[in-house]
Amino acid sequence: MNKILSAEFIAPDIKRFVIEAPLIARKRKPGQFVIVRVRENGERIPLTIVDGSPETGFITLMVQGIGKTTKTMNQLKSGDFVQDVVGPLGKPTHIEKFGFVVCVCGGVGTAEVLPIAKALKEAGNRVITIIGARTKELVVAEFEMRTVCDEVIVTTDDGTYGKKGFVTEALSAILNTDRKPDFVLAVGPLPMMKAIAEMTRPYKIHTEVSLNSIMIDGTGMCGGCRANIGGKTQFVCVDGPEFDAHLVDFDQIAQRQKQFVAQERISLDRFVHENHTCKLDSYINQQEKS
Repeated sequence: MNKILSAEFIAPDIKRFVIEAPLIARKRKPGQFVIVRVRENGERIPLTIVDGSPETGFITLMVQGIGKTTKTMNQLKSGDFVQDVVGPLGKPTHIEKFGFVVCVCGGVGTAEVLPIAKALKEAGNRVITIIGARTKELVVAEFEMRTVCDEVIVTTDDGTYGKKGFVTEALSAILNTDRKPDFVLAVGPLPMMKAIAEMTRPYKIHTEVSLNSIMIDGTGMCGGCRANIGGKTQFVCVDGPEFDAHLVDFDQIAQRQKQFVAQERISLDRFVHENHTCKLDSYINQQEKS
């Protein structure tokens, strides 16, 4: 079991965990992930390693409570334990001096981009990162990103913070300048990554995306994360999670993501019902005590 050293909400339904995992902290590299099992009979979920310290033996994870398991994990507090954490898994991000790099991240994709942007900057690149969120309160890791990048551009769908609009508009403004990026990395919702790929394709800019959202067991055994990359079947968890965006069959992956939507909804509904506290019951209990 792995002890949680700290746990704090940094945005609605988004929690940052610092967890004891000394072996992982020593080995992890940018772009790699862990598989977490919150409870003994629980499912396995992939989470990107945001940070790690070989000296202290901790790793940092960011969890957005969307389904049953992530919401269960976000109920945990400092001093609690998760059943197990396995990693580091996946291939590390290829880091080199490309020249001018643009990282585009949506939502909690910022968590995955942060260590990669830092490594790219340390390799001598000029790094601009575009952070996108629906609204101001869902912007995460902006301060940390500004400490490792040359420039950070924030966009919000509703205009409550940064520039009003989408990350694609911010990238378009950069593509329309004389200095085109030499490398683009996009991490976030599938439609966003597909849009970024189509934007950079005409310019033949090397672009990579992370497909970690479709992983299940993280070891290549289940085959659930099969993806069509350039006409060949790849397993995201062992061959990725990052791939050439211009070779990814995004439509196939979108279909795969929808495969268990109904079952996931049922599981989440049961979880919410089991954890719901009826106000009437609370009132009755208070009256009985008095």
